Amino acid sequence: MTVRTAAELAAVDDPAWPTLARMLGRAGVDVVPAPAWSLEVLYRLQVTVRSTLGALALHTGGVLVDGGWLRLLGGGGAGLPDLASVNGLGEPGEDTAVPSVLVVAYDVLGGTFAINGGGLAGPLGNVHWFAPDVLDWVDLGFGQAAFLEWAVSGGTADLYDRLRWPGWYGEIGAVGLDEGLSVYPPLWSEEGRDVARASRTAVPLGELVNWHFEMAERMAPVEDGVDDTPQGGYAGWTAGP
Repeated sequence: MTVRTAAELAAVDDPAWPTLARMLGRAGVDVVPAPAWSLEVLYRLQVTVRSTLGALALHTGGVLVDGGWLRLLGGGGAGLPDLASVNGLGEPGEDTAVPSVLVVAYDVLGGTFAINGGGLAGPLGNVHWFAPDVLDWVDLGFGQAAFLEWAVSGGTADLYDRLRWPGWYGEIGAVGLDEGLSVYPPLWSEEGRDVARASRTAVPLGELVNWHFEMAERMAPVEDGVDDTPQGGYAGWTAGP
């Protein structure tokens, strides 16, 4: 690919941010301030700020929905990873490939949201959710821009209806943005169907996300030499690039 400078990626006609800023002003949505290194994140992503992804990377540290239940990633900060680091993107070069699964958000239960770049089933560009209660990718049926609008417009209520419990909002208020809630019995088990009765413990988010993918790998069927293991994982992050 042709590598563009951060300045080229940031200086475009029709940037997405003015529209997104109005959308993110809705009740129940909190924007983490953009960090000092956001231009570096944009450079490593190699997307312009005309896109939702680029606008979030440059102008926010991340976006919190439902008190931090859902964490959409941006430039990082306040415990959130940045979009480049969590996807393992370093210095771009002409031979740099677009990630086949690009992580864009996490939820408090360790669920992962990612854009399909060819590594998942279904149309390219669609956002998928690695659901912690089924340990598999679910195609949400829309791209990143629609995903953001869906998230800040109450879409999470239906998605998480079965996975929430009385008093959940107050409980997650004590969970750090670098943490998630480990549920026992596990959400994917028969015993874990009643989340209200389960034990919930705050743990490092990276460990929780990776544990879900590890469990999926252990339980994935292998037929005729074909490994059907879901792709994904948590690359981790540092304080900044």
